[in-house]
Amino acid sequence: MKGIAGRHTRGLLVGSKVPCADNTGAKIVQIVQVFKYHGTKRRVPSAGIGDMVLVSVKKGSPELRKQLFPAVVVRQRRPFRRSDGIMVSFEDNAVVLTTPTGETKGSDIKGPVAREAAERYARIAANASTIV
Repeated sequence: MKGIAGRHTRGLLVGSKVPCADNTGAKIVQIVQVFKYHGTKRRVPSAGIGDMVLVSVKKGSPELRKQLFPAVVVRQRRPFRRSDGIMVSFEDNAVVLTTPTGETKGSDIKGPVAREAAERYARIAANASTIV
């Protein structure tokens, strides 16, 4: 997996409410857990671009609400550094609901998607309108 930094700036904490950028029916989700996160004692787990997180749907269609789904972070407001030295930041935070294997639940992704997330998950790259 080239282009994916081993240590990237993480901008979303556990408990953050984030908009959902796909057409599954979920509007606002809350991050519950960060998969494959190894932190230290008393540190709140955080997620960054391309990380898979467990989210709870807070606003959206009634059949999705109060359920847990895996999701991938595709945009974050906090600037992060790419390997070529460019600092990248987006206007908002956003996640895309997925299956545990990385397949997207929706068929369309609204807004741009970070290149790091698109390189890691092929189905997100296929459904993305623009990759930045």
